[in-house]
Amino acid sequence: MKKMIDFRTSRTRMVLLCLVDIFTIILDSALALIIRFRIDNGWVPAEYAASSRAYLLINIISTLILFLVLNLYNSVWSFASITELTRIIIACGLSTVIQAFGMQLLAYPIPRSYHIFYFALMVTTTVATRFSYRFFHIVKNKLRLAGNQGRRVEHTMIIGAGEAGSMIIREIKTSYALSRRIMCVIDDNPSKKGKYIHGIKIVGDRKVIKEYVDKYKIDEIILAIPSASTKTTKEILRICNETTCKLKVLPGMYQLITEEVSVSKLREVSIEDLLGRDTIEIDLNSVLSHLEDKTVLVTGGGGSIGSELCRQIAAYKPRRLIIFDIYENNAYDIQQELRRKYPSLNLKVLIGSVRNTKRIEMVMERYRPDIIYHAAAHKHVPLMEDSPNEAIKNNVFGTYKTARAADKYGVKKFVLISTDKAVNPTNIMGASKRLCEMIVQTFSRYSKTEFVAVRFGNVLGSNGSVIPLFKKQMEEGGPVTVTHPDIIRYFMTIPEAVSLVLQAGAYAKGGEIFVLDMGEPVKIADLAKNLIRLSGYTLGVDMDIKYTGLRPGEKLYEEILVDEEGLQKTENELIYIGKPLEFNEVHFLSELKKLERAAVEEQFDVKEIVSEIVKTYHIRPEDQKRDQEMYKELCELGKIGHEGPVMEE
Repeated sequence: MKKMIDFRTSRTRMVLLCLVDIFTIILDSALALIIRFRIDNGWVPAEYAASSRAYLLINIISTLILFLVLNLYNSVWSFASITELTRIIIACGLSTVIQAFGMQLLAYPIPRSYHIFYFALMVTTTVATRFSYRFFHIVKNKLRLAGNQGRRVEHTMIIGAGEAGSMIIREIKTSYALSRRIMCVIDDNPSKKGKYIHGIKIVGDRKVIKEYVDKYKIDEIILAIPSASTKTTKEILRICNETTCKLKVLPGMYQLITEEVSVSKLREVSIEDLLGRDTIEIDLNSVLSHLEDKTVLVTGGGGSIGSELCRQIAAYKPRRLIIFDIYENNAYDIQQELRRKYPSLNLKVLIGSVRNTKRIEMVMERYRPDIIYHAAAHKHVPLMEDSPNEAIKNNVFGTYKTARAADKYGVKKFVLISTDKAVNPTNIMGASKRLCEMIVQTFSRYSKTEFVAVRFGNVLGSNGSVIPLFKKQMEEGGPVTVTHPDIIRYFMTIPEAVSLVLQAGAYAKGGEIFVLDMGEPVKIADLAKNLIRLSGYTLGVDMDIKYTGLRPGEKLYEEILVDEEGLQKTENELIYIGKPLEFNEVHFLSELKKLERAAVEEQFDVKEIVSEIVKTYHIRPEDQKRDQEMYKELCELGKIGHEGPVMEE
């Protein structure tokens, strides 16, 4: 049979607390008079005792109403803080003032000092009843922790003695479910050094992190500075990274604003935290006016960049979004995602190849896009080194055919997705992208369509990028493979890359190559080491790095701009415009026809033909030697010299 009274319900607790308050009001009223007159070693005069009793009912009712209005009955007192204490003092003060005026109005004689004693007693008893919840909550948690000694307690260091750090410390200290013990706090503010926050000493600034990690045998470091800049975060994490501690970071400032700061909101440090560059900001209004009520076509719309383009474009209310991709599975995935998220979006998903002239022209003729984002391309450097003709057919002539169709059917803007590998390329993929940029520049000079290119570095998390590869290798037990200990790359996130593309489309006047200021380049080896540590492994113990040597066509560093291009600022301080290189368009188009014939006929010397057109493309001697050996092998097998297929149109 259930109990008549359930003490776990808030209504029952509220009634009980109300009864306790009635008792303390009666007690405080009596004690205030007794204390007042015992100071003078006298007894309470009968008229004063009568006044107190006469006003008691009014005092009880008015005080309970005040307590109710000021939320002293519906707060969670197990986590009471200075806010609740302030409300108690205000409520008791108002109760005392009302009592004083009420007694005077009703002509009840009472000493003026009585109200002072009553207020002090009222605050004391109310604080005692409310904060006893917190006291018992802490005692209960400590008893549970004492009974759970078998669990290993992690020694924790908190970085940040602000609001976020305070909330994290308080939760860790009061929660029995968290097997952490906070040993010290780090803060860069020199005025806080040596002081205490919730009983934990602030030992110094970031310079002493490693010293106190060793001193207190720290297992885990929590970074709780949500308002810190990317540069500050990078510097602090770099120091933490030199320790063997696990790292966690508070995600962002909005959790602090919405009071969502808690241990459950902590996340593992992501590799993006270590890139040392603020997230790119774009002019949302210019992008909105650029895309709103427009028909937009995204080629390669199912790929890493293409699909993110579609996601962001869909949010800007286009009249119609057309996804064009050769891979039906990728196209289907982004189609279903956009239909769920934007049910009112006018979406069309088409399967086809940019290499097919008739197919791409049919799409243009039927749907008449206002803007084209050309993301369809082969991008894997080593694969394209072994299949250079495919790189040329897909990247170069896929771009040429799409650009020609855009010009023919009056597209307003054409934005090419390019890469930093197009600068002084050492591989056929980069050289093919440089040819794409030259095609865009050529069309821009003779067409009413505004043709532009957007060039950026490696994209974190995209298909085939190093981060997913490293994670997969670690899941399989390692080792993590890096081609060279000194190889460096520029990085950005997929949303950043797409934001740049959208901003470039808004800025475009025709012929520009837009470039992102991507901050400092990152060593791939350091990226691998950081990822190993942040995944909970110890380098050289649980996980190793294996250096495999540079792959065909790969170079140690990528460049963003060639010297001749220079830089021109835009309204966005992170976006620049490179001045296009000068070249003879007539000669270029003539050589392009020769290159197309060589690629379609599967000629073996296509790289040499490309190097004649792109003067900055230099085939590495080791790659040239490798190609010659392959050519010799094919000659011996009798595979060279057959008639190629008919050129696709």
